[in-house]
Amino acid sequence: MVQLFNFCVYHDYVKQLEETGKTLPEYVKHLGLDGIEHLIYGKETPEPAFKDSSVGVHLAYWPYWVGFWKNNKSRLKREFKSAKARNDCYFGALNRDEWLSVIQQHLIAAAAVKPEYMVWHVSEADVQETYTFDFQYSDLEVLEAHMEEGQASCAIRKDAGDDPDATNGILVYAKVACIPEKEIRIDGGAGVGRVTKKGLQQPVGEAAINPVPRQMIRDAVSEVCGNFEYDGGLAVEISIPEGVEIAKKTFNPRLGIEGGISVLGTSGIVMPMSEDALIASIRAEMEMLKANGHEYLIVTPGNYGETFTKNQMTVDLSSSMKCSNYVGETLDMAVELGIKGILFVSHIGKFIKVAGGIMNTHSRHADARAELMAAFALRAGADRETACRILDTITTDEALDIMEQAGIRQKAMELAAQRIRYYMRRRVGEKMQTEVILFSGSYSYLAQTSGADELLQHFT
Repeated sequence: MVQLFNFCVYHDYVKQLEETGKTLPEYVKHLGLDGIEHLIYGKETPEPAFKDSSVGVHLAYWPYWVGFWKNNKSRLKREFKSAKARNDCYFGALNRDEWLSVIQQHLIAAAAVKPEYMVWHVSEADVQETYTFDFQYSDLEVLEAHMEEGQASCAIRKDAGDDPDATNGILVYAKVACIPEKEIRIDGGAGVGRVTKKGLQQPVGEAAINPVPRQMIRDAVSEVCGNFEYDGGLAVEISIPEGVEIAKKTFNPRLGIEGGISVLGTSGIVMPMSEDALIASIRAEMEMLKANGHEYLIVTPGNYGETFTKNQMTVDLSSSMKCSNYVGETLDMAVELGIKGILFVSHIGKFIKVAGGIMNTHSRHADARAELMAAFALRAGADRETACRILDTITTDEALDIMEQAGIRQKAMELAAQRIRYYMRRRVGEKMQTEVILFSGSYSYLAQTSGADELLQHFT
């Protein structure tokens, strides 16, 4: 193993060397090292003394390079505070061709050193993504790419991480075609189910692609159109050929989805990590918030809660975080870290389970959503027939519709909220204040616990 130190002909390196009164080879020998790792930050050929002392080279660092390559203007504007800062970082390059030319110049300069090795440092993740794992870009390989006049298609192989997912490893295809109408149409092809019953998030007859993935597709397509100044229309078709067979092993036919599987999700990227690692990441974010002075937290299970909080509530989100399915673990670590209060903001489909004392809301642990909704309907005054109808529902939104028809929705949700607080307080005792705000996709705000308004004062 060789021992080196970094050296560059730019900045203050040469000036500092001159102040020692030694040449670079003399200074290397003085330190008892084997040479330098030469930092190549330009096209100039290194001076002979530097070349002779160089064992390796380290090329320039390119942050947010995917955003630069894709001309993602919004990301570049967010990461670089000014056009000058971006130009300085990319050595004056304004587009991908100019950037490739800069890289070529750097490689030529590096080759002149005749190094034993070369380091090329690129990065495409910011601090927020590192904590939340909500990465804007993915390194999944693009497969079966085809392009012909007016349309293009490709596939991605789904990576479900450590989740026990029947769709892990299947190919998901996207085909995009130009259309004369100035709109973006989204539909499902082979293996994507069709909605056949009311109560789901898409109308009967539509492809079973939920609103969040539809919006993600629309946003991604619109961004590309904007970057390349295309103002025409596009038709997007998502197909999952293996979905036809996979759907036969799911509850989709009972749910009212025929002919394939549904496209769900909130980010498009599965976090490929173990349960222990995910819980550890939740703890790390909570520790970071506590270290920055946040003793009261807003916690949402996922992106639905985060979106509701942003769009429907006037609160400071600097003290907010996500807990995924791990409600119990989140409460435990909050007590351990000395958090004074947590306001949970959740879709009823997740937190109705907590009203039954279920502290891990993942479906493989427990469900009982229909049973719990029926129980609270009875407590709110529903008759036996109404309760039986709720027991036959597939989604909590469908159950809410039945409650609304019976005139008991508000009372039932208030009872559910109070029961959620009961189980959370039973978990934490008197060590921390816990409150909850419940919402749904169709009714928006549903109910909150009696102390939620008091806790909200900490986030204004």
